[in-house]
Amino acid sequence: MKELSVFCDESGIQEGGSKYYLVTMVMHDQSNSLIDALNHYEHSLAKRDLPDIPFHATPLMRGYDQYKNLDMEMRKKLLSSFGILVQRLPIHYKSFAFKSKEFKTADTLQVQLRRKMVDFLFDEIDLLQSFDIVKVYYDNGQTAVTAALHAAMEYVLSKDVPLYRDSDYKAYRLAQVADYLCEIELAAIKYENHDETRTDIKFFGSIGSFKKNWLKQARRKSIDR
Repeated sequence: MKELSVFCDESGIQEGGSKYYLVTMVMHDQSNSLIDALNHYEHSLAKRDLPDIPFHATPLMRGYDQYKNLDMEMRKKLLSSFGILVQRLPIHYKSFAFKSKEFKTADTLQVQLRRKMVDFLFDEIDLLQSFDIVKVYYDNGQTAVTAALHAAMEYVLSKDVPLYRDSDYKAYRLAQVADYLCEIELAAIKYENHDETRTDIKFFGSIGSFKKNWLKQARRKSIDR
């Protein structure tokens, strides 16, 4: 049986407490092995004396949680190493972005997100229908995303096709990839609107450097490329 994995992550607060809100879906045809890319990544970390920490963009860039004892230079190297891993993986992604002023409640966000997801899934219907099972991984962290995912998937596909799985980012590399790509797409929006932070500049550099060295590489994996 052919299986497609879809890993989802979000950035922002569903009640509109942050300026931008993003949801990213990472899609992986399970017949395409991840083993070589993951082995290369893990060997590269060991060779450079970098810790193999489950990737989590916000704590990495701000230096807390599992990254709190790592200096800026090491955290930059970890971010760069993970970006190289993403380039090697046989995945594609789609991001949905909103300005928080476009919605005031989680219910409004859910409606808008569902609409965008449905449009996207219908655009990719030939691809989706080539799989027997679509496994959707999300940690159910925000109710609007959970509800929109279920509603969109079950509207476009047969109800027997999507299977839902809890996604702990510590357990799944592709959940970490969704987190990474959310961060890159968020940074792209912030740079475009001159909202980049000092932390963004420390890790990504100027807008030109960001577009050349980070955004361009990530979008090679975008379904919209």
